[in-house]
Amino acid sequence: MSTFIAFLDTTFWINAAAIAVLLMISAFCSGSETALTAASRAKLRARADKGEQGAAAALRVTEDSERLIGSLLLGNNVVNILSASLATALLTRIFGHSGVALATLVMTALVLIFAEVLPKTWAIANPETVAARVARLVRILIVVLSPIVSVVRGIVRGILWIFGHRTDANQNMFSIHEEIAGALALGTSEGTVDKADRDRLLGALDLGNRTVEEIMRHRSQIEMIDAEDDPNEVLAQVLASPHTRLPLYKGERENVVGILHAKDLLRAVERFLRTGDGKLDSVSDLDVMKVAMKPYFIPETTPLDEQMREFLKRRTHFALVVDEYGDLKGLLTLEDILEEIVGEITDEFDPKGERQLKPTETGDYIVDGAMTIRDLNRETDWALPDDEANTVAGLVIHEAQTIPEVGQVFSFHGFRFEVAARKDNRISQLRIRPLDAGQ
Repeated sequence: MSTFIAFLDTTFWINAAAIAVLLMISAFCSGSETALTAASRAKLRARADKGEQGAAAALRVTEDSERLIGSLLLGNNVVNILSASLATALLTRIFGHSGVALATLVMTALVLIFAEVLPKTWAIANPETVAARVARLVRILIVVLSPIVSVVRGIVRGILWIFGHRTDANQNMFSIHEEIAGALALGTSEGTVDKADRDRLLGALDLGNRTVEEIMRHRSQIEMIDAEDDPNEVLAQVLASPHTRLPLYKGERENVVGILHAKDLLRAVERFLRTGDGKLDSVSDLDVMKVAMKPYFIPETTPLDEQMREFLKRRTHFALVVDEYGDLKGLLTLEDILEEIVGEITDEFDPKGERQLKPTETGDYIVDGAMTIRDLNRETDWALPDDEANTVAGLVIHEAQTIPEVGQVFSFHGFRFEVAARKDNRISQLRIRPLDAGQ
């Protein structure tokens, strides 16, 4: 005991104090790393907009995530190694060679508890608050260690380059889109976010990743009017149609020459009757082409968010879709884009057709072949791929590599597909069941 007390001199207390300070610095680096990487940039932005300077500093610090992590890891490792070296020297002086093993045990326990678990647990519990508090000090640490971190970064990138991996200096650590989508999925699974709310938010986020071709109405489903028909027949077709805007064609359906708006036609008829003899028979002299608007054509590869902005800019809701050769592919309306966000929109003039998706008592689903894969996934929470086809029928044809007959059964992507009905070369109805629901 007297020998041990003899070692409790000034050198002992200086080394002990240095070890304690180094452990505190290590705890600061560990907690700061956890807080700054776990903090939501959206929440930090909201705090910064309210005038919180710490949150604004945290946003600036996390812009270069690679330099941030490099500086904190460098500082953390340096102080941990230095504290372990001091502890080894101190305990070796007291206990001799056995002090090495004792220093290893003691420093492992101290670093694990006080420099790792404790600060990280505290930081993960309040990441935005901790990040705002430590951001300024971390900024100073980054500036001080920046030259060394740059050298380390260069060495790391050189090693990765040798193994064929290229890094982007401007690449963010996390994708904002993926972060929001993941948060919505997690919220839905935990019951804090409604499925309908999740679908609307994801629908809005996905507009930039989807093209006009994926949601347009195919040309075979477009209701069109022959511009050379008698005006009386045109008027009757417009009044009988549930649509407000109808394309006009001449000769063949591919040759669209105008868009006829029901209100414009009715206004023209009203003016024609007032200036004429007032008899409906005289409408046959009306020139429909003078009433029609110029058609608006868009390429099928246009992103949906870009097309929505174009609709709003042009103050129009209707566009005809063409392919790279200029051939008519289909039509798109602003309502079609909005339906990708809010779901199906119907009014009193929409035809009351059968639902595209009907569950059965046996666990199967009767699905319209023209139903889009995205809509099917949205309603059932399935994950059928839509990379190669837009509709369910298109997916079956793609996988089967042929146009199947009625009654044929296929199994792929974890589902059983049975062709229930076919019209000409089009699969009009399918019976689908998840394979894990029973064979």
